[in-house]
Amino acid sequence: MEECDLHTLPPGLPVPEDDGAADHLTGMTLPKLTLDSSQGPVDVLSFEVLYVYPRSGKPGEPSLPGWDAIPGARGCTPQSCAFRDHAAELAELGARVAGLSVQSLEDQVEFAERNHMPYPVIADPELRLRDKLGLPTFEVAGHTLYKRLALVSQAGQIVRVFYPVFPPNRNAADVVAWLRAHR
Repeated sequence: MEECDLHTLPPGLPVPEDDGAADHLTGMTLPKLTLDSSQGPVDVLSFEVLYVYPRSGKPGEPSLPGWDAIPGARGCTPQSCAFRDHAAELAELGARVAGLSVQSLEDQVEFAERNHMPYPVIADPELRLRDKLGLPTFEVAGHTLYKRLALVSQAGQIVRVFYPVFPPNRNAADVVAWLRAHR
């Protein structure tokens, strides 16, 4: 397990393929589901943009074994920081944003504070949103993690799914562009 720069995507990352695991999501309604977040308990139904990621790294801690070889795994910090950097644009478009992974509340709070996230970073260690929506996951080193995606909803109905997401640092700009074209 090697330590890496969490804010930079290394060259040559494998590109995830669309395996169809998110095809069913468009048209579904977000569930009324309250989960803990870096800003206290939140209901996922209250967000117009919900981006879901495998797990963020911590400075000084090695990545999971083979992390960079798993298509779509690497890039949680760049994806989150891009949403942070586009937060004002998203707010102007009327989109409340949250990020979500299976990590513990303690990990999410630490991540949000370290990276100055202006929106909630949600902890879903029990995979409750997966169980409600059938979100795609993968297994690595004994962990079940979400595959990276972003959901855009209007009045609680999912109207656009970004899946697979690659490169992850472009996801926020892609969501902003889609919202501008469809609002």
